Amino acid sequence: MTVRLLPAADRVAVAWKNGGGTTREIAAEPPGADMAAFRWRVSIADVGGDGPFSVFPGVDRTLTLVEGAGMELVVDGEDRTVDERYVPQDFRGDVPTDCRLIDGPVVDFNVMWRRDAPGTPPSVAVVRGRLTVTGPAMVVVLDDGGADIGGHALGRYDAALVTDEATALHARGRTALITFA
Repeated sequence: MTVRLLPAADRVAVAWKNGGGTTREIAAEPPGADMAAFRWRVSIADVGGDGPFSVFPGVDRTLTLVEGAGMELVVDGEDRTVDERYVPQDFRGDVPTDCRLIDGPVVDFNVMWRRDAPGTPPSVAVVRGRLTVTGPAMVVVLDDGGADIGGHALGRYDAALVTDEATALHARGRTALITFA
């Protein structure tokens, strides 16, 4: 079993180009890839104001609201309300997307991947309970309930990358499970 811990305390907040928020990268493939070169990228974002999302050519996204009242998105001209916590929302990252916060700042969890990357796109689910995780996969704790994976305790926004064998996960709180093919 190989589990690589990715503690929330080790992440650096980076301001968005539009000034509307910050992002904290959890992991990317390949490691250290910039925004133009990642195969996939997992992050947590603090959204502090209304405004456009960055456009990422050839990229699809899954966004999950984890804190706050939510946001109204206009994705390629279509309205979408994101106001239910822990429910992943899929949309294209290469189309114009505008955001209006419903009632103050939010925190969201993001998974982005290149459509033309080899293999199957990542799958995102929010889970609780006991299950077996088979790598390659990542878990990210989204609330204060915490989780244990492979004998390691995880707190809010901590993550772990599982790279091979089946590993026991006990998600006491809502935990994102991202599987990579």
